[in-house]
Amino acid sequence: MALALATTFGLTTAAAQADEVNQIINGDFSNGTAPWWGTPNINLDASSGALCANVPGDTLNAWDVIIGQNDIPLIEGESYTFSFTASATEPVSIRALVQEPVEPWRTQLDQRAFLGPEEQRFEYVFTSNADWDDAQVAFQIGGSDVPWTFCVDDVALLGGAEPPVYVPDTGPRVRVNQVGYLPHGPKKATVVTDATEALTWELADSGGTVVASGQTEPYGPESSSGLNVHTVDFSSYTTSGSGYTLTVDGETSHPFDIDESAYEELRVDALSFYYPQRSGIEILDSIAPGYGRAAGHVGVPPNQGDTDVPCAPGTCDYSLDVSGGWYDAGDHGKYVVNGGISVHQLMNIYERAQRAETAQPDKLGDSTLRLPETGNGVPDVLDEARWEMEFLLSMQVPEGEPLAGMAHHKIHDEQWTGLPLLPANDPQPRYLQPPSTAATLNLAATAAQCARVFQPYDADFAAECLEAAETAWDAAKAHPAVYAPAFGEGGGPYNDNNVTDEFYWAAAELFLTTGAQEYRDAVTSSPLHTDDEEVFRDGGFDWGWTAPLARIQLATIPNDLADRDRVRDSVVAAADGYLANVESSPWGLSYKPGNGVFVWGSNSAVLNTMVVMAVAFDLTGDTKYRDGVLEGMDYIFGRNALNQSYVTGYGEKDSRNQHSRWYAHQLDPRLPNPPKGTLAGGPNSDASTWDPKAQSTLTGCAPQMCYIDDIESWATNELTINWNAPLSWIASFIADQDDAGGGSEDPEEPVEDTEPPTAPTGLKATGVTTDSATVSWNAATDNVGVVGYELVLQHTDTLAPLGTTTQTSYQLEGLRPGQTYTFWVYAYDAAGNRSPSAKVTFTTEEEDEQPTGSCTVSYTTSDWPGGFTASVVLTNTGTTPWNGWTLGFTFPSGQRVTQGWSATWVQTGDQVTATSMSWNSSVAPGQSVTIGFNGSWTGSNTRPAEFTVNGGSCSVA
Repeated sequence: MALALATTFGLTTAAAQADEVNQIINGDFSNGTAPWWGTPNINLDASSGALCANVPGDTLNAWDVIIGQNDIPLIEGESYTFSFTASATEPVSIRALVQEPVEPWRTQLDQRAFLGPEEQRFEYVFTSNADWDDAQVAFQIGGSDVPWTFCVDDVALLGGAEPPVYVPDTGPRVRVNQVGYLPHGPKKATVVTDATEALTWELADSGGTVVASGQTEPYGPESSSGLNVHTVDFSSYTTSGSGYTLTVDGETSHPFDIDESAYEELRVDALSFYYPQRSGIEILDSIAPGYGRAAGHVGVPPNQGDTDVPCAPGTCDYSLDVSGGWYDAGDHGKYVVNGGISVHQLMNIYERAQRAETAQPDKLGDSTLRLPETGNGVPDVLDEARWEMEFLLSMQVPEGEPLAGMAHHKIHDEQWTGLPLLPANDPQPRYLQPPSTAATLNLAATAAQCARVFQPYDADFAAECLEAAETAWDAAKAHPAVYAPAFGEGGGPYNDNNVTDEFYWAAAELFLTTGAQEYRDAVTSSPLHTDDEEVFRDGGFDWGWTAPLARIQLATIPNDLADRDRVRDSVVAAADGYLANVESSPWGLSYKPGNGVFVWGSNSAVLNTMVVMAVAFDLTGDTKYRDGVLEGMDYIFGRNALNQSYVTGYGEKDSRNQHSRWYAHQLDPRLPNPPKGTLAGGPNSDASTWDPKAQSTLTGCAPQMCYIDDIESWATNELTINWNAPLSWIASFIADQDDAGGGSEDPEEPVEDTEPPTAPTGLKATGVTTDSATVSWNAATDNVGVVGYELVLQHTDTLAPLGTTTQTSYQLEGLRPGQTYTFWVYAYDAAGNRSPSAKVTFTTEEEDEQPTGSCTVSYTTSDWPGGFTASVVLTNTGTTPWNGWTLGFTFPSGQRVTQGWSATWVQTGDQVTATSMSWNSSVAPGQSVTIGFNGSWTGSNTRPAEFTVNGGSCSVA
């Protein structure tokens, strides 16, 4: 077969010797197709001189269509060159393998090749790690929506190759933060060199003019990298600019900026990562350009959906609507324990913005991120958190069922799916996996936190969260040792047999929200409450170790815990330990596991140790902790052994091939890379967890070197929601620092402050309407200074915490007409001392009779067998505003509402009502509001004939 285009891919060596024996039989297809075989859905044809097959469309996985040859001998330790020429009538990605012919299908070679109409030559080298006499060569060619023709020729497997040696491209030996340094923050770099004496360094601006110079500080051999290094400190240079470079030892670094706003964009990008991770909703290209895709797992074939998911066979006999939430990582699973820490850290970003002295809450307000809920009056970070929080609530076992109140551990596919595969194309059955104590306590903790942060914006949702949290707590106490298994198919296990940390965290969040004695006792009686060394481990924290979350919350959220000063001191002491790591590391690395092993997802551990240092800065104002955070980000952005920025879109050499089934540009150029601001898992030197790509590439690597930016390396290069959470937290913290200002460079020895502020005075309620009021008060005073005000609203016998504010007024929304409320306010200072309370009682106005009629309703559906999505647009065509509305209609054909949004949906028989939420209750004349729902039908999906708003008939558009 003539070669139209010769291209070499993968790891290559010199051509094999001519007398080497080809292990492939009939690789040129001069004798027809034997002994090649194909799956039953194709026919093999060698009449053209090459082996060709018409591949059917609408296949989902690469292994749905295979061409192969069996009984190929391999010798342990022998290196082989595998090569072939191939073409395709459509642009497609195929998978070339040398593997076992039976389960578990262990591979010696697993490579992807992207084909087009022009013939290309592909060549790969591997070393066999075993003696096999029955290896299989396979071309997996399924996974295309459209039919196409595959042709392959000149297939060869030749021994005697030079063993492949993986040498990472580390670029210049001068390693810097490739994104930028703050003008008045630390500015350090690392130089890889054999020199033992100090070297001269030069800092040049974008025009090449040297603006600063000095001498390096030799460090010597460094164990985590296996390199000999020097360090450079150019912190004294404070002039802002872009395109700076650092030259040492004849090497010039990648360019970088010195810029006060270096982290503003990252704050937005890291948090906007979550929108295209959403399940159960169409991702709009207008919001996330380049990432638009159909809604995943809503039941549109071939997708089976998450709206009615049964339990795994043999575990329970009910189904739940668990649609929504975030896909956990690069697969289609959704996991409560990973979702828990992720949504907690997003809500905590909001909490910090309300109380920290350097915080800028307006930067996290409404319309600050890229997501569809902008403009609804709710901070965007909470809108994103709510998408996951509602999913977590849906995973709770219903009342009346065994283990009621507990949370299902996870929901995912029956079997693993291949790459690439868009969520909407996933055909696998999906199951609820059994409940676990760990998942239940994650729900208790996050739902209690949800009750605090959402109270000012949606009191009903906050109440729903609190009820779920307390129910989950009771269920976990009743079932304290129900553990997820350490194995599974179709999804990660996320097993955890030590839940003392989750009990501590859940108790802390419930105590902070309710103040109830039960939860106070659970906090103080936990053995972790006083075991500082166990809580703050040298390897940081993650989904499997959440005790530090409890300490951080108890230290920073106002409360009257008796030993709160000790708790705050413990966080600062832990920060001192991580800061010592930064100061002793030539890479500015805060992560220093005692055994020297970098774990799976080490970058998230790095960032979580930095969270502790950032909290210490908020507690003390001591800039050394802030500087430790800033220097720690240097490692993430390229000041590391591999000269690698681990965040997509940031730095000269950034990670961009993270493991994902839909951000799969490396496998299919028609698909995108992960969104800008996506964190890679990072170095993983625990070889027992390695994927085949890591096993074949990274053997013998020093811990920092155990990383490869390859989509197949899930053990080093996965993306996950819980890894982007601390990146978002730290990016927001640094972006708040305003050129690293604030704090005290040399703080004096702190003096214990036990004097509380005075009570606020002049508290009054004004502008009282049927559903809102403005409360205001005179500023309290304190011997050191008032930090903020804690707010509580009482209705009947229920006390609902509203969170905190630094202002002396507060807007209450979502109240009920004709009801009496009492508003309480306490002042607190930096030491956590709380003033006596001030309170005011008021009654909302009675609701006027709502106008009827004068409305138009548009009702459209998108149908599929047995289900549909309805979009309903209500337009006020009258002359009077709607201050609250209720839509009513009757299903004519027995349809059911399975999940609704933007309204409270209730169905009784065939009668359906949708009542306004607090944020969309007001509709001015001429304005419209859009709501919707997912539904089910049998027989037909006839649309309702009549609609009413507030009891009046509407015209139908």
